[in-house]
Amino acid sequence: MYFIMHPIFALKLYKGMKFLPIFEFGIPLITFMFFSFMAFINLLYTFFIYSRLAFFKEKPILDENKLPPVSIIVAARNESDNLYENLPLLLQQNYPEFEVIVINHQSVDDSAYLLTAYCQQYPNLRVIEVAKNQHLKPGKKLPLTLGIKGAKYEHLVFTDADCKPSSKRWLRSMAQQFVPGKEIVMGYGPYISQKGFLNRVIRFDTAWIAINYFSMALAKLPYMGVGRNLAYTKSAFKAVQGFKSHYSLPSGDDDLFIQEAAKKKNYTINLDKYSYCYSDANNSWSSWIRQKTRHYSTANRYGVIKKVMLGIYPFTMLMLLFSFVILMFNTDFRWLTLSIFVFTLLLKWWIQGRCFVKLNEKSFVKYLPLWDILYVFLIPIIYYTSEKKEPTKW
Repeated sequence: MYFIMHPIFALKLYKGMKFLPIFEFGIPLITFMFFSFMAFINLLYTFFIYSRLAFFKEKPILDENKLPPVSIIVAARNESDNLYENLPLLLQQNYPEFEVIVINHQSVDDSAYLLTAYCQQYPNLRVIEVAKNQHLKPGKKLPLTLGIKGAKYEHLVFTDADCKPSSKRWLRSMAQQFVPGKEIVMGYGPYISQKGFLNRVIRFDTAWIAINYFSMALAKLPYMGVGRNLAYTKSAFKAVQGFKSHYSLPSGDDDLFIQEAAKKKNYTINLDKYSYCYSDANNSWSSWIRQKTRHYSTANRYGVIKKVMLGIYPFTMLMLLFSFVILMFNTDFRWLTLSIFVFTLLLKWWIQGRCFVKLNEKSFVKYLPLWDILYVFLIPIIYYTSEKKEPTKW
């Protein structure tokens, strides 16, 4: 017992464990301090942003007997196959009073003939034809604007021709979020699960983007929705003069518009699984990267605060990983660094895992730390290597 309690023996035992390093000023200590700061900021962001979605509680929805009449708006171009498959799913929604407006935008396929046939079958279907014109810019803003102006009702719900509502309750679920004071409803548009690594990457990317814009909206920093599952009122559209401030850009109808129109407390999110609108994912890396490039084309229009907020997590995560690898080669700081790193990963795994469960994406939770690390390297590579040219096609 004497030897165990003796100070000299205790010092030798402490040095043998080497859990706590000797904090002498130098490059190892500076690297460790940098690592610790990155871990702190990464966790702080997780707690203050992602935890809002992780612990989000559903809010009261509109009573069934107070549902407003709704206009569903679909902008379509050369989408005859998708319209044939998906338009009946929109027209057969379980909802008391609604119309479906399809803007057939410069199509050269059989869309016009198909829509004419559907109009005879469904009295709540209306079609707006936009003739082919080489002077019209690509993008959805013109057809969407025509659809909004032509809509009979104040409340509007938007989706794409290639999207499948999760159920006949989709429209009801979206419209029930229009409680007094709420003019914008942000929904979720996941991709259909299929075999293959690319499909899992795309589905993770989509879920992660949704986690970001839902969490930021709950943090009172709304910056986007998805055009394939979005709802707002005519009044909200007119209040910002529609897409006028960014009409020259083909993209921006679902992010730049939200940044202008979502103010104070006039927006809400919808996590109800019946409100999802599913799409088929791209089947090649090149087509997916082109799609991502189109989405990046509006990034320069984001405000400074939103750019900073969206960049904090991936930047601190990258710096955390780089400094962690460096410190693993230092025997003095190795175990303390490893403990902080594991602690950070476990806390993020818990909070972010809850976010994925909220979106019914449980399959990613098991290996979430690995997906997180892969994604934080993959997306910057795609962003900085892709060409930021203005899209010339829809």
